[in-house]
Amino acid sequence: MAEPLGSWRRTHTCGVLRDSDVGTEAILLGWAHRVRDLGSLVFVDLRDRDGITQVIVRDDEARLERAKQIRSEFVVGVRGVVQRRSAETRNPKLATGDIELVAAEIRILNEAKTPPFSITDETAVSEDIRLRYRYLDLRRPAMHANLRLRHRVAQAIRRHFDSQGFWEIETPVLTKSTPEGARDYLVPSRVHPGEFYALPQSPQIFKQLLMISGMDRYFQIVRCFRDEDLRADRQPEFTQVDVEMAFASRELVFGIVEPLMREVFKEVGVDLAVPFQRVPYADAIARYGSDKPDLRFGMAIEDVTGVFRESSFELFRSAAASGGVVRGLVVSRGARYSRRELDELAEQAKQNGLQALVSARLNADGTVQSSALKTAGEMTIRAALEKVGAGAGDLLLMAAGGADATSKGLGALRLVLGKKEGLMARDNFAIEWIVDFPLFEWNEDDKRWDSVQHPFTAPLDEDLDRLDREPGKVHGKIYDLVLNGWEIAGGSIRIHDASLQKRIFRLLNISDEEAKLRFGFFLEALEYGTPPHGGIAFGLDRMVALLAGETSIREVIAFPKTAAAVDLMAGAPSEVSPRQLRELHLTDR
Repeated sequence: MAEPLGSWRRTHTCGVLRDSDVGTEAILLGWAHRVRDLGSLVFVDLRDRDGITQVIVRDDEARLERAKQIRSEFVVGVRGVVQRRSAETRNPKLATGDIELVAAEIRILNEAKTPPFSITDETAVSEDIRLRYRYLDLRRPAMHANLRLRHRVAQAIRRHFDSQGFWEIETPVLTKSTPEGARDYLVPSRVHPGEFYALPQSPQIFKQLLMISGMDRYFQIVRCFRDEDLRADRQPEFTQVDVEMAFASRELVFGIVEPLMREVFKEVGVDLAVPFQRVPYADAIARYGSDKPDLRFGMAIEDVTGVFRESSFELFRSAAASGGVVRGLVVSRGARYSRRELDELAEQAKQNGLQALVSARLNADGTVQSSALKTAGEMTIRAALEKVGAGAGDLLLMAAGGADATSKGLGALRLVLGKKEGLMARDNFAIEWIVDFPLFEWNEDDKRWDSVQHPFTAPLDEDLDRLDREPGKVHGKIYDLVLNGWEIAGGSIRIHDASLQKRIFRLLNISDEEAKLRFGFFLEALEYGTPPHGGIAFGLDRMVALLAGETSIREVIAFPKTAAAVDLMAGAPSEVSPRQLRELHLTDR
């Protein structure tokens, strides 16, 4: 039966007592992590979010009997005196391993059913079970560590922006639907039948309005919502660090963000070097096959088109003659790969959209081997190896086709090889800016131009005269921050001129009438003296997941949804009553 807490007040948490506290009287409150009954001695490992302290119960029969009633996950209070453990019983794995608390009084504050999985260790448990009992899963030390890190990162962010003159300002959660990209979550209005609010995909328009309002520097750690298919790095609701500043240039944004990231990384003991590397979008695609390249390792894609332009190897020669490319990856010491391993890589390449994968290797004795040796000839293969700087024992993997498709296929293969070669350690961090993105991309299905980022992004000044005649060659004042192959932030300098904004809308096939309907209040605001401005938004969940060494953002969110956007613990989404539907004018029944 549960006992009252009474007048007891915790004096210490379960992770702070040390050898210097020997002789101190303490009251600890927490959960029974493990219980060991040795007859005349009972040991209880008491746990809270700060750690574990061993409690020893002895001598008093009534107290021993009380301790023997304790089971795992019972909520327990202990009053006692700190003593030093004997040399042979010290536990170097615990921060409190040099001491123990000798119990003078024990209170069982609440009992607990046997949990559906072990909380005392990191035994593998299916994710569905973990999310069904998330309140138990969160008791596990690894989850405590992740949420503690998330808290520290959020506090570091707030401190940094405050020191740089930013104000934290909240923007609306119930707003107007302006679908652009992902689908909106809609909220029916009870007092305005047939009309809906939308949950914000981001505070984009509102933070720009704050710049028009003269707020100068704004930030917000804000909840955002997107009704889209989920992946390991996406959730229907997610947390964004939203930032905007007036009179901004790209360099000003970088100068604010890079010191921020240094402060954040200090929370995991990493000293980031600044300035960060800057990689033009075109180079990222050509050399890494991705606009979010993982630069923890090299293995950049190399162009060998010229070597095969006059080659007898028809597959590569025809690709070069038709305006395509021949590109390849060098795997250091990859000559050791077996025939089976090369076949597996070739199959992976086909899954990545490549027509064929050609291998070539330079042996230690100076001879060359290649899957295309007979058709291409030794001189051509040797020339390709020399072109990419392959040394003895290295492996060159080559493919041909359209420039972007070939690089993207090889880029996907590069990640497979990076993992295979052990080059992607979780505690190694590579961060870079991707810059000079195209402003538009062609939507073949709808036969129209779409924004690469969003329609409020400014084009480069030197590309303004291309807007009407060559929109595909216009670059935007866009920048993404990439960490270990994950985009953790994206931003741009915004359009601050109303006439240019209308011009961009028309190019995106948004009529003046539609623009007024969807963005009328914003377009009107632009005409009241809008300063040049720009900003950036960070995915807080992604950033913390990477810092914590996790591969899914669900591991750093207290109550995430499943991959099917379901809350297994609360049972959401769920049906609602006919009465609620009638009140919202969604049914007549």
